Amino acid sequence: MTTLHARLPYFQLAPKAFQGMLNVSAAVRRDLLGARLTDLVFLRVSQINGCAYCIDMHWRDLVKLDADPRHLNTVAGWRESPFFSDRERAALNWAEAVTSRSHHATNDEEFARLRTQFSDEEIAELGFAISVINAWNLLNLGFRNPVPGKA
Repeated sequence: MTTLHARLPYFQLAPKAFQGMLNVSAAVRRDLLGARLTDLVFLRVSQINGCAYCIDMHWRDLVKLDADPRHLNTVAGWRESPFFSDRERAALNWAEAVTSRSHHATNDEEFARLRTQFSDEEIAELGFAISVINAWNLLNLGFRNPVPGKA
């Protein structure tokens, strides 16, 4: 049976590692990728991984950026939704490809599509953004960090 309580306060028990994760998160250049794009990627990866804590956090962050909740409700179905730019679609596709295919190589066609929308520097930053949210998802899922009752 799954509990809705944290298994242990990992951030308190491993403060140096936790601070390192915070530092990696802070190093992701939202100024280069855009805050909306970065949080859309964080939200989609968190949906794929089933991390309710991170889904809630990044949904709220996007609402604070004045994202339309209706648009956010279609992130999981972004391919069929009219609310996303070509750049956002390329980033969401890459985030899914990297996250969903952890044991398979991403294909050249997907990477070529990504390059039509992003510079090499932006692709590198996007790679770190995808990696860091996957790491946070794994920590929060493994330790069952609960969604806060109040925002």
